[in-house]
Amino acid sequence: MFNDFDTAATHYDDVFTNSRIGKAQRELVYSYLHSIFTPSQQFSILELNCGTGEDAIKFAQKGHKIIATDISEKMIAIANTKKHPKELLFKTLDINQLSIHSFSTKFDLIFSNFGGLNCLNSSQFKAFIDTTTELLTPNGKLIFIIMPKYCLWERFYFSIKRDFQKATRRNTTQAVLANVDGIQVPTWYYNPVDICSFAKKYYVVNQIRPIGLFIPPSYLESSFIASKPLLTIFKNLDQYLKNPSLAKYADHFLIELQKK
Repeated sequence: MFNDFDTAATHYDDVFTNSRIGKAQRELVYSYLHSIFTPSQQFSILELNCGTGEDAIKFAQKGHKIIATDISEKMIAIANTKKHPKELLFKTLDINQLSIHSFSTKFDLIFSNFGGLNCLNSSQFKAFIDTTTELLTPNGKLIFIIMPKYCLWERFYFSIKRDFQKATRRNTTQAVLANVDGIQVPTWYYNPVDICSFAKKYYVVNQIRPIGLFIPPSYLESSFIASKPLLTIFKNLDQYLKNPSLAKYADHFLIELQKK
């Protein structure tokens, strides 16, 4: 069945995966994951909103067992064309159809990168959190990378352009139509406090940190801001400033939750 993200699938790797900004933000996520993926431990991982499979392939190459899912059949088709370990399974799945019957196994980690969960409204997000508890092993973890409401780069960039509506577009509880390769996709933005509220019944918060406080959003890829010298500086600053209180001002934030 056709999905809006099928339209973006063909160019997704060029626009984000292989872009300088995309790589820089992904390196921040991998740097954090490296701290919890000990060499001697193999994880069973469910990835949601996997796109064209970049993260899933990386995890599988490290010896972890992965089922990677996305609502877009085209994204999954592209992911399957890439060379990957045979233990990695790509599967088309609508996150709103996720249930305890979706898989025959439980997972040590459920992971979703770069705003895939921002496609859920608050009711859907709460229902999703409830479902994850039945899919995890004891002490299992959720690690999500989510777009917050107060991205400083976005406010600065669009204010300079005098587009004040876009400068503050994230700061709402309503859906915002985000442009994904010409398709307008309803998107909701959440600060860390919102996710903590959704999850507090079942999870404890292990970590919150900004992803892209200094590294800019991907739509600035063609600007001088994404030049190699500046991006190197921004990456170093992002590696240094990891205070949880800054997470809501970044392009994305990482939150790690552990099952009670």
